[in-house]
Amino acid sequence: MAQPAPPPKLTPQFCFSTIALRDFLRISRASIDDSITPNLNALLTPADTGFDPSSTSTRSPRTSDSKRIPSSSCRSFKNQVLFPSWQARSDVLNYCASVATSPDPDDPESVLRQVEDARVRERIVDERLDPYSARYFPREARTEKLAALIRQERAVENIIRARTWGLVVERCGDDFNEWEEALNNWRGSREKGQ
Repeated sequence: MAQPAPPPKLTPQFCFSTIALRDFLRISRASIDDSITPNLNALLTPADTGFDPSSTSTRSPRTSDSKRIPSSSCRSFKNQVLFPSWQARSDVLNYCASVATSPDPDDPESVLRQVEDARVRERIVDERLDPYSARYFPREARTEKLAALIRQERAVENIIRARTWGLVVERCGDDFNEWEEALNNWRGSREKGQ
């Protein structure tokens, strides 16, 4: 069974290092969600039913039950691998979102942005001569860049989880139609157990 990627140490530096942040998300998604079909296939044990020599004499389409994974294996996979992986990614995205909305006194470009803003305010512009001379595109603060990245990664995460959950429901069957509902139920049962 695949194992979730270990969660990183959460620091503002980790979040502002977009390469490290994206690498964690990429590795975590690749090990569980991108390879969901092989992960689910690994839960099947076809030798349990034994080998029937007559099965090779004719070809017959698979029945939908032949792909069904035992509920105990599915439950174990979801509780020990899938949901912890999703929770780790949620924790990272939530932490980095809080970093993106917090003041950033260590921003190395803040002085440069202030100087540029001051220059723009002092500039005299005659828009009759050059209507485009008044344009000014201020530099984004690194918290703004991080917030945009987090929004993008959350959208990607929603798509990936919906796709993965669709395959899990198809192969395992489940009481929950939506992945959010299943994940929240898992979180609630985990909190009760602690």
